[in-house]
Amino acid sequence: MISAETWMLLILGYTLTVLIEVPVMCVGLSAEYSIRDRWISGLLLTAFTYPFVVLILPAMMSLAGIQSRLVYLLVAETWAPVGEVLLFRYLHRIPMRKAVDRNAAVIVIANLCSFAAGEAGLSRWIHEISSKVLR
Repeated sequence: MISAETWMLLILGYTLTVLIEVPVMCVGLSAEYSIRDRWISGLLLTAFTYPFVVLILPAMMSLAGIQSRLVYLLVAETWAPVGEVLLFRYLHRIPMRKAVDRNAAVIVIANLCSFAAGEAGLSRWIHEISSKVLR
């Protein structure tokens, strides 16, 4: 069962991740995509990958007896951008075998920005807020 604190972390974390990643996508994605398409892509890509990173991956690692934060970060920060690039290509009917392009690079950069924010203390701050709100 997922705790109330984890749900709060998921909601706040998703919101803040979107606030970091969507502007990067709005500025960086190629001109063929409207601002509406860029916003929808940013919201959907994060909606599909963030729950995996916050809920599923930690549970899988726990079941496997893996407690390493480094392993978690390597898997999460590799899977999320790759998953988002593949999902973006699927949503926009871009061939999966197409070479890495500007849009893929922008999606990876957006993920790196949210990762950097998390490592700079945003993750700890979200966790503290979640704990306080639920008291």
